Amino acid sequence: MALAHAILAALVDAPCSGYDLAKRFDGSVGFFWSASHQQIYRELSKLEDQGWISSESIVQAGRPDKKLYRVIDLGEQQLKEWIAQPCEPTPIKDDLLVKIFAGHIASNQMILAELERHQKAHLKKLSTYKDLEQECFQNPQELPESAKFQYLTLLNGITYETHWLAWCDQVIQTIQKL
Repeated sequence: MALAHAILAALVDAPCSGYDLAKRFDGSVGFFWSASHQQIYRELSKLEDQGWISSESIVQAGRPDKKLYRVIDLGEQQLKEWIAQPCEPTPIKDDLLVKIFAGHIASNQMILAELERHQKAHLKKLSTYKDLEQECFQNPQELPESAKFQYLTLLNGITYETHWLAWCDQVIQTIQKL
């Protein structure tokens, strides 16, 4: 996936400024496709040059003007074409798994400390996802279609974190018995 498609996906439902898009990106698409705010701004310029989005300058009293970006027909068509293309599962690249694979050459305490650090990070992310579910998706069956599709990505995150934590618990228990 190109960053362009992730930005179009984040922008397709409602126009917004680059700043608001970066915040929206961080709280939605950014959970599964990371990009810095600087990368997002650079990509917005490219997308506008390609005619996939347009911008409108909004005059603000006492502050610099801001640009309001929106996906236009060509951008929506490009996003639809990209969605129609098959994609391959993303290969796993995980430092922790390599450490566990070769963990027999390190102390169990060192491996357990790393596992516990990761466990805390995954618990935090799961908590974030659960909070989003409560705030935005309490009644999924009553959501508009676009929100239902967004909810499906959130369910993937919740399932991933829950599975990861269960695996982590199992690994910690196994190492503690060694």
